Amino acid sequence: MRALKADAVALMRALDLPRAELSLTVVTDRAIRRLNRDFRGKDRATDVLSFPQFDHGALPWGAANSTGEAIAGHAPLPLGDIVISCETATRQARELGIGLDARIRTLLIHGLLHLLGYDHERSEAEARRMFAREHELAAILAGGAPTKSASAAVRWSPAAMPPRRRAGRSAPRDRAANPAAR
Repeated sequence: MRALKADAVALMRALDLPRAELSLTVVTDRAIRRLNRDFRGKDRATDVLSFPQFDHGALPWGAANSTGEAIAGHAPLPLGDIVISCETATRQARELGIGLDARIRTLLIHGLLHLLGYDHERSEAEARRMFAREHELAAILAGGAPTKSASAAVRWSPAAMPPRRRAGRSAPRDRAANPAAR
C-alpha cells in the first residue's frame, strides 16, 4: 500500500496536481464485479474502475489553482475514486510476467487519466492520446524522462491485456484494443 500511495503522490505532482485529492481503494474481484455491474452494466470483474468527481469538461478549475490547491476558501479539488481489483491485477501480473507493484502502478495511471477526462473508447485519436500519456507517466514513475516524440506514435495501452489465445489457434496480438474497458 505504501508503494501505491507513493506512486499516486508522484503522479499527482507529475500532472501538476499536488494538492488535489484522490481516493484509492483496493478490493476483491467480487467487490469490483458488483461495482462494474451496478455502474457500468457489465456483470464481470475488471481490473480498474474510475469514478470521477466531476463530468469531463465540468471540472471546477475555478475553485482551485493550476496545482489543485485550494483558493478563495475552497477545499483541495477532489478528483474522484479509483478502485483496483488486487485479485485481477495479481492474475494479470502473472500472465504478463511482471511484478504486482508494476501492474498496479499501470492500472493506477490508467484510472487516474480516466478521472482527468481521457477516454480511449471515445475515438482512435483519443485512445492514442491517452496511451501516449500513460507511457509518459510510466516513464516518469520509473525515474526516466518522458519522450513525447516517441510516445506520439503509441497505439496500445500499457493497461491493456493481450487477447487470450484459444487452444489450437494462435490469435494475433492486438494491443490497441483494451478489452478491460474502464
